[in-house]
Amino acid sequence: MKTDVEPGTATVALAVTDGMLHFELSVAYEVFGDPLYRLAVHGPAPVRFGRFLLEPDGGFGGLAHADTVIVPGWADVDVDPPAALVDAVRAAHEAGARVASLCTGAFVLAAAGLLDGRRATTHWAHTDVLASRYPRVEVDPDVLYVDNGSVLTSAGKAAAMDLCLHLVRLDHGSALANTIARRLVVPPHRAGGQAQFVTAPVPAQDDHPLAALFPWVLERLGEPLTVEDLARRANMSSRHLTRHFRAVTGTTPLQWLLTQRIRHAQELLEATGDSVDAIATATGMGTATTLRRHFNRTIGVPPDTYRRTFRTTRSMHATHSTDSTHAESHRHAGHDRAAGMH
Repeated sequence: MKTDVEPGTATVALAVTDGMLHFELSVAYEVFGDPLYRLAVHGPAPVRFGRFLLEPDGGFGGLAHADTVIVPGWADVDVDPPAALVDAVRAAHEAGARVASLCTGAFVLAAAGLLDGRRATTHWAHTDVLASRYPRVEVDPDVLYVDNGSVLTSAGKAAAMDLCLHLVRLDHGSALANTIARRLVVPPHRAGGQAQFVTAPVPAQDDHPLAALFPWVLERLGEPLTVEDLARRANMSSRHLTRHFRAVTGTTPLQWLLTQRIRHAQELLEATGDSVDAIATATGMGTATTLRRHFNRTIGVPPDTYRRTFRTTRSMHATHSTDSTHAESHRHAGHDRAAGMH
């Protein structure tokens, strides 16, 4: 898989054709339209999405030159996706591209054979169809998305945003992913109990029984909170609290709390020079040993390695931004000098 993620150089290609869903396309376009990426749309011209008409930047052949290929949702899962699209997505993956599907775009990846022997997901209403049509795919209907490294799939609709922000987080770190989330006015991405899965986001709606509890906990991650503490704050029994957590987040109170501690540790590793011991205290992990164990198991790398990786990326981004500013200044200076000569 291609791994060059220097700001402004990583290319993201949206693979489009007639019969796709415009919501998922728009989500990907908004997230990867950020200056951190070079975004292009590839497909036959023109492409119709419902009542919208789209003019791609180039044909399917351009997918093979992208670092990341995004396949939006496929509107009619009872209709086979075009062979040209399937072949181009397969060729892009063989050329080293990271390939991600949004919602029912998983049917395109499955048709290309990219999901054989892999865990995958799609919109909950179509997981049974995906599983029966492609028996070599291990379909998981209970997660927001699945990350297999070079192949990723998301559940339906809003989960497409979770996956896109996850890709930004992998490339540029949680701080930048959260900046994009704030710009789009959506909840920031939350890492799950395992590196591959996001199973415990903070819900966007504010009318569920735990709405007031979540922000209270997030302000106290450095404290030794227990299930009993959370239940007492929520004015309910521990058993009742656990039932609500399952219904709202899909996980247990302790697993959700651990997820938030890991997420906060990521942000501190990226944005501060605090020691791992200090971060362990600030995130309620107690000791550096405990933080390292949970962090490595959840994220897949030790805290020190994570910090080095994203400090390098942030430094590259800052250098790129500075160079762009200097270049712009030189251009304006040159223009001013030329104007003064007339």
